[in-house]
Amino acid sequence: MRVALVQAGTFWSDAGALFGPVPRILWDRLVSDELTPDWRLGQALNCLLIETPAGRVLVETGIGERLGDKARKMRQYSGDPILPALRLAGFDPATVDVVAMSHLHFDHAGGLLDASGAHAFPRATIVAQRAEWEIALGTNSRLVASYDQPELHLVSDWGAAGWAEGERELLPGVTVLPTGGHSAGHQAVIVRGQGPAAGRPVAFFGDLAMRPWSANPRWITAFDDFPLDSVKVKSELFRQALAEDWTLVLSHEPRTPIGRLVADRDRYAYQPVRTPTG
Repeated sequence: MRVALVQAGTFWSDAGALFGPVPRILWDRLVSDELTPDWRLGQALNCLLIETPAGRVLVETGIGERLGDKARKMRQYSGDPILPALRLAGFDPATVDVVAMSHLHFDHAGGLLDASGAHAFPRATIVAQRAEWEIALGTNSRLVASYDQPELHLVSDWGAAGWAEGERELLPGVTVLPTGGHSAGHQAVIVRGQGPAAGRPVAFFGDLAMRPWSANPRWITAFDDFPLDSVKVKSELFRQALAEDWTLVLSHEPRTPIGRLVADRDRYAYQPVRTPTG
């Protein structure tokens, strides 16, 4: 089993929104070297390609190729979207068997279609929680603000064929776990090697763990639709990740996306791990 990190471009987010209720006096020093004059932070679009003996799982698809010029400029989206990024990394998108979505916000589900509107992963099943699809295609103006509903309607039948309702093993060793919090149907992806020589588990917690400071369970974003749920489930997941020494991949960290959690008083801290390529 092999897990590859593929970055599908970058975009920029308002720093205050990323820190939500956390006072600026506490977070300003953490990002002083990357904060722009208009108070934005660069966000990577981190995806995973998981190769197993039973097939390939892609986790997330980034913003994709169908963003309009106005939205592209506003979000300062740049870099290779998921299809060319996968090919550059040596993976054929046509060989992906499952696309696992932590959730369906525009910056995670935008790459399900290619530029022409065709399925970007023609043989794959999309796996997101049924609750996520129901919220994403719903009518609550507050909850749907981060979804691109016209694009999701184009893939809704494709997505319905792979609905998950709770924890589900996608392929041997690859499991999705519903978390809620950030969105109603948000889910984590856990990868566990098989056999006595298996390494430590790899966890992708989606937007419950965007950046290093997310390791504090009480630090949540303004984008979390259910913030108290986020705090609760982060505490539970992080406790398990520490106890079992999981490798953690952050969803939007551009510089040190791979790391582990360490104890920090009554909370946790993120410790980056250097990869063979740096």
